[in-house]
Amino acid sequence: MHKMTWIIIQHILFLVLIFPLHVSGEVIFKGRSEGMAYQLEVIADGLGVPWAMAFLTNKQLLITERDGKLKLLDLDNGQLKIVSGIPPVYATGQGGLLDVALPPGYHEDDWIYLTYSKPVNKLSATTLARAKFRNGGLVDWNDLLVTKSMTETSRHYGSRIAFDDDGHLFFSVGDRGKRSNGQNLFTHSGSVLRLNLDGSVPKDNPFIPYKGGLPEIWSYGHRNPQGLTYDLKNKRLWLIEHGPRGGDELNLILAGKNYGWPVISYGKEYWGPINVGEATAKVGMEQPVKYYVPSIAPGSLLLYSGSAFPVWKGDLFAGALKLTHLNRIQLNKAGHESGEERLLENLNERIRSLVQSPEGWIYLSTDSGKIMRITPAA
Repeated sequence: MHKMTWIIIQHILFLVLIFPLHVSGEVIFKGRSEGMAYQLEVIADGLGVPWAMAFLTNKQLLITERDGKLKLLDLDNGQLKIVSGIPPVYATGQGGLLDVALPPGYHEDDWIYLTYSKPVNKLSATTLARAKFRNGGLVDWNDLLVTKSMTETSRHYGSRIAFDDDGHLFFSVGDRGKRSNGQNLFTHSGSVLRLNLDGSVPKDNPFIPYKGGLPEIWSYGHRNPQGLTYDLKNKRLWLIEHGPRGGDELNLILAGKNYGWPVISYGKEYWGPINVGEATAKVGMEQPVKYYVPSIAPGSLLLYSGSAFPVWKGDLFAGALKLTHLNRIQLNKAGHESGEERLLENLNERIRSLVQSPEGWIYLSTDSGKIMRITPAA
């Protein structure tokens, strides 16, 4: 091969590795849901594991990658840019840069909230932080809460963020691979936490009067909650979490309630056909609104509130990692499940994250490094 030709090929390969190829608007699937037509487009490809997404503007999408990178996707031209200002991240196992979320009514120079696994003395802790976006990077980074959640494992970090409309933030922390943490009020592991937007503890949190308990805890008895969303209309906090072998749960989260893990579960042990815990129900422990046997491995949760897909309005959507589909959960006015639909089953992609666009379209990310969107089809 001619030397100059080889140099050109090397240069092209270098650019491909540094700036992955992007696809914009490629329709790969068309489907129908209750007579409504929709289509799936690939917007970007070549990312790492895109763990979470949030709209910075109508045309700019923030994307976290679990290996510790934050990127900004321009939806007009498909270009991805690395956002500077991320601190060191413990990107091992299930740890890394996790959720990113903007509070209701976000405008330029407001705080952006993130969760990540923070390295602490060779271990790691699920951590809530906030920063501001300026000139293509994050500034004024501030760790609001380094949770008491460190174990020697690198799994079950949680961790999703949701906001109510009363100045509060919720975020989830997994049991960190230690089952007993789910029933321990002296650790943040296995809990949903509630804070004010500045990181302080609301005075009406349920465990402030509990001597020796942690005041940030809102609910407990959770295993690995990786989906969290707040229904602003009905004032409901929804959470979806991984069970063991079976027993994924959709829960309506209420203040101070115990959701049972690991005492009650619909799952079985990984090593054999033995039920986990004591039973599937017990007095003083909450029952899930819905559970999955076998597990779908939910990686996210979205309450659809847009107008682009009228038949989906008010429904919950969860990305499925193990059973590789988009799980639609229909709810009645009382907040009970009234139906389920499994979309995109033939896609064969681990759907990691979901976000609704200003137009009411649904964007999803996959562990294979793709960003896709669902739009109405003629």
